[in-house]
Amino acid sequence: MAAECTFCGIAGGRIAAPVVMEDDLAIAVLDHRPLFPGHCLLIPKAHYETLLDVPDDVIGPLFARARRLCAALELGLGAEGSFVAINNRVSQSVPHLHIHVVPRRKGDGLKGFFWPRGKYRDAAHAETVRAAIAQALQSL
Repeated sequence: MAAECTFCGIAGGRIAAPVVMEDDLAIAVLDHRPLFPGHCLLIPKAHYETLLDVPDDVIGPLFARARRLCAALELGLGAEGSFVAINNRVSQSVPHLHIHVVPRRKGDGLKGFFWPRGKYRDAAHAETVRAAIAQALQSL
């Protein structure tokens, strides 16, 4: 028998986690390795591996909950803002969609993205990339 998905276990109440909020669609828990205190993981109760797997009718309600968590971090922790992120496959520690909602304060040391930023080789390179994405969007 395959091992149970950790986040399915948390959502089903079989694995203990510090619950911040829970309803029929999702559960939010404190991350066990937070960037800052209050770093939450918003996990849909249904198993979706990545954002691409989430049905259209779930996206809006799920992100409404993420927005509510952002507001709660500001109100409850005095955060000045928040960082919201999702990893799809690469750097996804658990293959079950989860949304990181992290409280932010000016001067907290988090420098935007966690990876080095780069540039396009030139305008033609940027146009090639833009055109490839636009064409893919038309075929979806």
